[in-house]
Amino acid sequence: MKKEILIGFGVGLIATLFGLVFAIQIFGKSDDWGVVIKQAIEEDFLTKLMSIGALLNLSAFFLFLKKNQDHRAKGVLIATILVLISTMIIKFMN
Repeated sequence: MKKEILIGFGVGLIATLFGLVFAIQIFGKSDDWGVVIKQAIEEDFLTKLMSIGALLNLSAFFLFLKKNQDHRAKGVLIATILVLISTMIIKFMN
Protein backbone atom coordinates (compact mmCIF):
# COMPACT_ATOMS: atom_id res chain seq x y z
CA MET A 1 0.00 0.00 0.00
CA LYS A 2 2.76 2.48 0.90
CA LYS A 3 4.54 1.61 -2.35
CA GLU A 4 1.41 2.43 -4.35
CA ILE A 5 1.01 5.78 -2.59
CA LEU A 6 4.68 6.60 -3.28
CA ILE A 7 4.22 5.71 -6.96
CA GLY A 8 1.22 8.04 -7.12
CA PHE A 9 3.16 10.75 -5.29
CA GLY A 10 6.01 10.44 -7.80
CA VAL A 11 3.61 10.56 -10.72
CA GLY A 12 1.99 13.66 -9.20
CA LEU A 13 5.32 15.46 -8.84
CA ILE A 14 6.46 14.49 -12.34
CA ALA A 15 3.11 15.57 -13.83
CA THR A 16 3.42 18.90 -12.03
CA LEU A 17 6.97 19.35 -13.33
CA PHE A 18 5.90 18.58 -16.90
CA GLY A 19 2.93 20.92 -16.52
CA LEU A 20 5.20 23.68 -15.23
CA VAL A 21 7.57 23.23 -18.18
CA PHE A 22 4.59 23.24 -20.54
CA ALA A 23 3.25 26.44 -18.94
CA ILE A 24 6.69 28.06 -19.20
CA GLN A 25 6.85 27.19 -22.90
CA ILE A 26 3.41 28.62 -23.57
CA PHE A 27 3.38 31.72 -21.37
CA GLY A 28 7.11 32.49 -21.16
CA LYS A 29 8.54 35.41 -23.08
CA SER A 30 11.87 33.65 -23.73
CA ASP A 31 13.15 30.25 -24.77
CA ASP A 32 15.48 30.12 -21.78
CA TRP A 33 13.70 28.57 -18.78
CA GLY A 34 16.00 30.30 -16.31
CA VAL A 35 15.12 33.71 -17.74
CA VAL A 36 11.40 32.90 -17.67
CA ILE A 37 11.52 31.72 -14.05
CA LYS A 38 13.53 34.80 -13.05
CA GLN A 39 10.98 37.04 -14.78
CA ALA A 40 8.14 35.10 -13.15
CA ILE A 41 9.66 35.72 -9.72
CA GLU A 42 10.26 39.41 -10.43
CA GLU A 43 6.79 39.97 -11.91
CA ASP A 44 5.07 37.82 -9.27
CA PHE A 45 3.44 35.24 -11.54
CA LEU A 46 5.47 32.17 -10.57
CA THR A 47 2.61 30.91 -8.42
CA LYS A 48 0.28 31.13 -11.41
CA LEU A 49 2.68 29.03 -13.48
CA MET A 50 2.90 26.49 -10.65
CA SER A 51 -0.89 26.29 -10.43
CA ILE A 52 -1.21 25.76 -14.16
CA GLY A 53 1.49 23.09 -13.93
CA ALA A 54 -0.49 21.22 -11.29
CA LEU A 55 -3.46 20.87 -13.65
CA LEU A 56 -1.88 17.76 -15.18
CA ASN A 57 -2.36 16.07 -11.82
CA LEU A 58 -6.07 16.09 -12.52
CA SER A 59 -5.68 13.73 -15.45
CA ALA A 60 -3.36 11.42 -13.49
CA PHE A 61 -5.75 11.40 -10.54
CA PHE A 62 -8.81 10.49 -12.60
CA LEU A 63 -6.84 7.95 -14.64
CA PHE A 64 -5.85 6.14 -11.44
CA LEU A 65 -9.43 6.30 -10.17
CA LYS A 66 -10.74 4.87 -13.44
CA LYS A 67 -8.27 1.96 -13.18
CA ASN A 68 -9.36 1.38 -9.55
CA GLN A 69 -5.90 2.26 -8.25
CA ASP A 70 -7.13 4.27 -5.30
CA HIS A 71 -3.82 4.30 -3.41
CA ARG A 72 -1.98 5.76 -6.39
CA ALA A 73 -4.72 8.39 -6.73
CA LYS A 74 -4.19 9.18 -3.06
CA GLY A 75 -0.48 9.73 -3.75
CA VAL A 76 -1.30 12.13 -6.60
CA LEU A 77 -3.64 13.99 -4.25
CA ILE A 78 -0.88 14.27 -1.63
CA ALA A 79 1.52 15.64 -4.27
CA THR A 80 -1.11 18.16 -5.34
CA ILE A 81 -1.59 19.30 -1.74
CA LEU A 82 2.20 19.67 -1.40
CA VAL A 83 2.25 21.86 -4.52
CA LEU A 84 -0.65 23.88 -3.06
CA ILE A 85 1.22 24.46 0.19
CA SER A 86 4.40 25.41 -1.69
CA THR A 87 2.44 27.81 -3.88
CA MET A 88 0.80 29.44 -0.88
CA ILE A 89 4.13 29.85 0.92
CA ILE A 90 5.72 31.44 -2.14
CA LYS A 91 2.68 33.68 -2.68
CA PHE A 92 2.59 35.02 0.86
CA MET A 93 6.36 35.45 1.24
CA ASN A 94 6.41 38.03 -1.57
